[in-house]
Amino acid sequence: MLNKIIHDALMIWVTIEPIGTVTLFAALTSGFSPRERRKTATMAIAYSAIILLGAILIGQIILTAMHIQLISLQIAGGIILFLFGLQMIFGRAVTTFSQSEAGHDIAVFPLAIPSIVGPEAIMVVILLTDNYLYSITTQAITAGITLGVLAVTYALMLLAEHLLRIIGKNGAAILERIMGIILATLSVDLIIDAFTSIAQWTIPKP
Repeated sequence: MLNKIIHDALMIWVTIEPIGTVTLFAALTSGFSPRERRKTATMAIAYSAIILLGAILIGQIILTAMHIQLISLQIAGGIILFLFGLQMIFGRAVTTFSQSEAGHDIAVFPLAIPSIVGPEAIMVVILLTDNYLYSITTQAITAGITLGVLAVTYALMLLAEHLLRIIGKNGAAILERIMGIILATLSVDLIIDAFTSIAQWTIPKP
């Protein structure tokens, strides 16, 4: 159980990628008052929590209704996560928006989607709460880990200016690349596990 908790925490952390979100948040809210910053951060995290918890609760049900096997999502997700990890390593994962689109709340776009909750984060929480592999208790723990990572992201967003002043943009870039390496490694594990499961199904036992 401890190994799964650590694994889940790493997977969720590197796909939500709080450091990139902090950098984007600081750029978008540079002209905001402290109250406006807090409100924007709160709404962004609230939207993100609703989306991710919704994915945990009904994501697999929707996939089943569409006749999509979870192992197919695991392989596709592993490939996408690997590519996303490469983008993080080479510094192209986070797009900096100088201003929000007219008529759009920046808490929704680009903060909640796609900065905090991208397709990779949605795929990860669905895979980590597979109804056929994990009990309700284990899935609840994973949901708790997801909320925990979002809570840390929220705290970092509120401290964005202070953090960036301490570590600087170069420090943030280094941390992002380290997270990219970890994500690429974990994504390869997902693909290997998927093909191992397929081999066990197809190779007849002696």
